[in-house]
Amino acid sequence: MKSKSIVIKAEKSPMHGIHKPGPHQTYKNPTVAVEDRILSDLDPDEIRVRMIYAGLCGTDVHLMETNPETGYIRSSAPASIPETGRIIGHEGIGKVVAVGKNVRHLQAGAIVTFESIIVCHYCDVCRKGQFNQCRNAKLLGLEKDGIFGEIVDVPAMLAHDVTAIARTDQDFKAIACVEPAGVAYVACQNTRITGGDVVVIFGAGPIGVFTAMLSKTVFGASAVHVVEPVAFRRDFASPWCDHIYDIEAFSANPPESVDVVIEASGDLRNINRIFRRVNANGRIALLARSGESLVLDATDHMITNAISIIGSRGHLCGAFTDILTLYKQGRLPLHQIVTSVMDGPDAFLDFMKAESRILNENCKVLIRFASDDIPS
Repeated sequence: MKSKSIVIKAEKSPMHGIHKPGPHQTYKNPTVAVEDRILSDLDPDEIRVRMIYAGLCGTDVHLMETNPETGYIRSSAPASIPETGRIIGHEGIGKVVAVGKNVRHLQAGAIVTFESIIVCHYCDVCRKGQFNQCRNAKLLGLEKDGIFGEIVDVPAMLAHDVTAIARTDQDFKAIACVEPAGVAYVACQNTRITGGDVVVIFGAGPIGVFTAMLSKTVFGASAVHVVEPVAFRRDFASPWCDHIYDIEAFSANPPESVDVVIEASGDLRNINRIFRRVNANGRIALLARSGESLVLDATDHMITNAISIIGSRGHLCGAFTDILTLYKQGRLPLHQIVTSVMDGPDAFLDFMKAESRILNENCKVLIRFASDDIPS
């Protein structure tokens, strides 16, 4: 069986003098192409899925983009790109066409969406139930072939059966966005947002917008401020926040006191832009990866006020279940972040030739691989 898939290839050339270089210091000169991949025999613990919608993540974009000075990819997220290439993509929804012999919780015909962190269940961190930080985790679409393909094989442990709530095209588009919403949800949990909190979010991409939605509608923040340099994304995010700024306007007139900061843009200079206004016992979460160093100018302020800085990764430990329940109850309009749909992998590659459109004209971009399974 053949599957038309979106595959990235890159030259492996680790930078000299760097201990354990990251992907942004290892892979250079990436190329992306549509290839016909032949599917092997189905693994006993995997499911074979005909993809319907798949979502483009910033990490996918950064895998394809390069540092103009060095030629290395921009993404610093864990990744392994073999010589034969890596099928990218880790957000989406599809229909099960076959199940491995060890799979008991799913059957052919089920509509599923996917977590993207493959955990071991055996390391000391997993044994404590802290799956987002599994020591042996592998990331779908980065360290294992992903879901940007017509037919894909996915570990069954990642799949959530959403057949009961996938009734309309709107539902399918919404459920394709559960993974980034789960990342935002975990960030809100990690920063313990509660009623009365003033929240500042840097970045109005999909995760930033979901963080704003969740902060207000689910976690009860009293005020949500969003900082975003791109005009389209500021306009797009405005319904879900109380105040929205570009960098200059925010620097000129920031909120007097802030309880929670969530950095979802990758520009770590933002932390110093707000740090001295973070309240006593304030919480800061870093979500977006850029490979940059974090430098703080006000360490004394941090010590005096017991300010916490946390890295926030993942969407496990119940976030998917909660997000799906919130959507089903009408409290989280996941579909509203979708701004463009590309029909198939070839159309997606054409779209990527004008990369500026992703940032300047879109929030969430979906690829539609099949429409036959979507109710009319």
